[in-house]
Amino acid sequence: MEATRQQFETIVTEHQARVFSIAFRILGDYATAEEVAQDVFLECHRALPIITTPDHLTAWLRRVASHRATDALRRRAARGGQYFEVFDENLMPAAEVPAPDSPLMNRIEQLLCTLPEQQRAVVLLRYQEDLDPRQIAETLDMPLATVRSHLQRAIQLLRSKAERTLKEYTRG
Repeated sequence: MEATRQQFETIVTEHQARVFSIAFRILGDYATAEEVAQDVFLECHRALPIITTPDHLTAWLRRVASHRATDALRRRAARGGQYFEVFDENLMPAAEVPAPDSPLMNRIEQLLCTLPEQQRAVVLLRYQEDLDPRQIAETLDMPLATVRSHLQRAIQLLRSKAERTLKEYTRG
């Protein structure tokens, strides 16, 4: 997929929200997510000759964004930094900000940020990117059974945390 400058700018424009959103939701940090997104697009520019179709491009961007964000988490943890920051809805791009009358959405985002990195990546790709477990396994280079296990454990963990922290939104 040889691309001119204008074609590459179109690629960035069409995919920057997705790439940033994946990085931000895995990292929970706006500045680092921006850096990861920039790195992904720099690498994308170099990789364009081997990318054959628009679907291949989309899958490639998801994979690289997920891996780069996970790498950034590990670097931050190795330096002794927080694994994730408290979710701040004011840092989300305008299209991603939950409705002001929806504190529940902000609380759910906070709960997602507390998941372990692999579980968070699997949940993000399943429910934000609408990938099936087989596609997630390909994107993250992990066995299908591992993806299913991470997904199941993440949902159980989110339910458990939601039962404890979102009582005002549950019946009973």
